[in-house]
Amino acid sequence: MAHGDRDRLIALLQLAHSGELAAAHAYTGHAGSLRRRHPDQAAEVDAIKAQEIDHRGRVRAMLDTLGVEPETRRERKLDRIGRVISAFCYVGGWFGPMYGAARLERKNIGEYERAAGYALGCGREELVEDLIEMSEVEWDHERYFREHCEGHWLWRLFPHWNPPPPRDEIRAGVERLVVGSSGGAR
Repeated sequence: MAHGDRDRLIALLQLAHSGELAAAHAYTGHAGSLRRRHPDQAAEVDAIKAQEIDHRGRVRAMLDTLGVEPETRRERKLDRIGRVISAFCYVGGWFGPMYGAARLERKNIGEYERAAGYALGCGREELVEDLIEMSEVEWDHERYFREHCEGHWLWRLFPHWNPPPPRDEIRAGVERLVVGSSGGAR
């Protein structure tokens, strides 16, 4: 079981490392597209981009401690995707980039949360706090973008997703895993 958790942890961390690169590129374009008409939002997106870059560095450090490199093909692919999304932000209007960011951030919450569970499962407890913190920050990002989208008239026309559970449930869920793993079952 622990070997499977380690493999799943590595796969999620490699995905997150590449995804954070794509996000940083995308948020460069997103902030740039907002700068003239919505300078306050541009500054907020720039701050989110800085957090994504921080996540990428933290994930890279985790991969290093596991003795694993980022996946080169995925890095190149998501680098290109992030740059395309960045360009799209200038022609996609206000709603498209906000909506897309909210959906992606929603997915990221669960990925970091699952990674924390896999870290526990393979005995890498020292990674758990960082993974929880990154999940919580992704929760903040999703909320920011979703709340902006919900007030736009296009929101009614696009598919919705379930909002994440309350932010404190991230930590509580991982703490339940800790209690379960100390009892011999996860």
